Formats: sequence, structure tokens, C-alpha cells
Amino acid sequence: MKFLLRFLTWWNFSTLNTAFFTWRNGVKVGEDEQGNVYYRTHDNKKRWVIYNGESEASRISPDWHGWLHHTWDETPTDRPLVRKSWEKPHQENLTGTPLAYAPEGSIRRASPAARKDYEAWSPE
Repeated sequence: MKFLLRFLTWWNFSTLNTAFFTWRNGVKVGEDEQGNVYYRTHDNKKRWVIYNGESEASRISPDWHGWLHHTWDETPTDRPLVRKSWEKPHQENLTGTPLAYAPEGSIRRASPAARKDYEAWSPE
């Protein structure tokens, strides 16, 4: 079943073409805390990631993002970024999920039945 999903979908795993290209040309350079695996070609011209689970670009931390886009040559495992005391840990984009931010007073925080300032309309 997993093979069939891998063959037909691209959002849960790497495609067969990507897996074949990685097998032929890829050099593994590291892995992040989420289990995503990072590769480069032998000549270091191409860099890519094989996601562990859903292919969501916001799951990549700023450290690895900089390496993937050739901002710096050293991987975060070789030379980690210096963190400031006020920086929060990386978190993927939660927009569109139940964990998305909802400010105080948002209708997403409480069900309409539980709100005192809301009365549902019902046709007569």
C-alpha cells in the first residue's frame, strides 16, 4: 500500500523519480529534528530535502533553509546558527489548522452557542 501511495502521490513521500535521482546522485549531508533528510549532488550544485511525512516547506528550520538556498555553505550540523535569547524555536506554519492562532474575542475560540453576544439566526 505504501508503495502505491508513493507511486501515485507526491505530498506524503518523495516521488519515484526523486527517490531514483537521490539514489543515483545524492550525498546525504544531514537530518533535522523532524526527521527530514537533506542531500546534495557530488558537485554541490543541487541541494534538496526528502520530507519525513507531509511535504510542507514551512517545516524546514531557518538553519536548513539557508543551506538549501546556498546562503551559506556549511550545514547546520557542521556550523549551527547563533541563537539570540529572545528567539523562539522554529514552528511550522499552522494557518488553516485547528492549532492556528486565534486572538482574544475571535469567533474561532468559542462555539457560537457558548457566546453571550451572539444569537444564531433561524428562519421562520
